Amino acid sequence: MTIRTRFAPSPTGYLHIGGARTALFSWLYARKHGGKFVLRIEDTDIERSTAESVNAILEGMTWLGMEYDEGPLYQTDRFERYGEVTQQLLDSGHAYRCNCSKDRLETLREQQMARKEKPRYDGHCRDKQIDPNEPHVIRFRNPLDGDVVVDDIIRDKVIIHNRELDDLIIRRTDGSPTYNLTVVVDDLDMDITHVIRGDDHINNTPRQINILKALGAEIPRYGHVPMILGEDGARLSKRHGATSVVQYRDEGFLPEALLNYLVRLGWSHGDQEVFTVDEMIELFQLENVNRSASTFNTEKLLWLNQQYIKNDKPERIARLLSPHMGNLDIDPTEGPDLVDVVAAQQERASTLVEMAQASVFFYKDFDEYEPKAAKAHLRPVAETPLRELKQALANLETWQADAIHQVVNDVAEKLELKMGKVGMPLRVAVAGCAASPSIDITLQLLGKEKTLRRIDQALAFIEQRKQANL
Repeated sequence: MTIRTRFAPSPTGYLHIGGARTALFSWLYARKHGGKFVLRIEDTDIERSTAESVNAILEGMTWLGMEYDEGPLYQTDRFERYGEVTQQLLDSGHAYRCNCSKDRLETLREQQMARKEKPRYDGHCRDKQIDPNEPHVIRFRNPLDGDVVVDDIIRDKVIIHNRELDDLIIRRTDGSPTYNLTVVVDDLDMDITHVIRGDDHINNTPRQINILKALGAEIPRYGHVPMILGEDGARLSKRHGATSVVQYRDEGFLPEALLNYLVRLGWSHGDQEVFTVDEMIELFQLENVNRSASTFNTEKLLWLNQQYIKNDKPERIARLLSPHMGNLDIDPTEGPDLVDVVAAQQERASTLVEMAQASVFFYKDFDEYEPKAAKAHLRPVAETPLRELKQALANLETWQADAIHQVVNDVAEKLELKMGKVGMPLRVAVAGCAASPSIDITLQLLGKEKTLRRIDQALAFIEQRKQANL
């Protein structure tokens, strides 16, 4: 048997974190077992489904690198097939027409709730012969006796009594199919062997199993993945920050870092934290996914992202960093080689956005200094070290990090100052802030002309402060 899994998002918004994790678990399961991964777009909600949402889902899947073997397949292309199956269920007696009014159904619901009963349809039209030409819905005739056993890969066996289920609507009055029918028909026609999805669908599963049985179909294995919570314990939502996969890309996360974080949300392999995609495929076991909800921790994701940035090739990080530099109105060709800048910054940044912002000074001059850094390091006492540095650096013939480092050391020794009293004023002078790569690498990347110009600017700033008695 070839294992076939699927990811079936509704295109009513972006690809969110919960959906991406479900897709990842399905994708890993298929890849691990030599199976096929199908992408299905469940777009039967015509009013809410949009082309923009479809594109956002496809964009997110592409960015994460979760390639699909079949699809995207669209439910709106299959309405004729859903109609055939509905007629098949009617003909076999597994479905019936119902013309109960909204008022009757609302009264029934109110009465059941008043008796503290679970609201459900009472089968009023089960044995009626409703005229097909009058307005009606079609309901599935759910068995009245027996149990439905869900052999859940994550939760083990879940048993639901048929008397707890009602006769759900499978076709609306306007002729459109409902979710539980379309999903069953799609999983059947697409030979899906394993349905891996969020546990918010667990109440649908016994209903879908009964429809599959009525159609004489083989029942797939199910695995219901627990939800993801925000750090406040509530279900993860927009108010917790970025939940869209594409938004994480725009905020400077690497796709493999997000995949790594998502696979660890509810699954583990010993104490290992960092996994390559190949390791995920090799080691992932759906049976070992936790049954309890997982909490999304942004700090942990940032830490993981930093590990990937730090350990990747500078050339690749430079390619990914380039558009973030563009967002800051910087052309990376107008300054030091971006690969060299990345090599200098890799240990220092948690995201590509952070790296881009920290690298602006290499490409753009500035008129203002970070106030706290200027107050601490561009004081009158820094004037002498800066003048000495400017003269020594101006005379430097070889503009390389080791030669620059020696100049800074020599000035510190000449003035009998600690390195911090020389290096920090120089760093603030050339970078505008107190944070940069090592001062010798920073100056090498800036170049001689830009370095000397910025030292002059810092000396002028100190003079202004002296005159203003600051």
